[in-house]
Amino acid sequence: MDLSVNSRDNIEYMIERIKDKLQIVNAGALNAKSFDTEQYEELRDIYEMIQKKQSFSVSELDAIVSELGRLRK
Repeated sequence: MDLSVNSRDNIEYMIERIKDKLQIVNAGALNAKSFDTEQYEELRDIYEMIQKKQSFSVSELDAIVSELGRLRK
């Protein structure tokens, strides 16, 4: 998958991987359709940061979820 391309499919892919990696219980709260392509670069930055880390502290999880909430339309 070429994540350098701003596309709906890529947004859906990244959101699904983020939910899996963070083990988000309420997966419905993080819906790919809630993200606009205008925030693609910021979403990709978050995705790449999450993929590099093995584990997250509670404060890191809170900050990530807050930032994703800010990006939603």
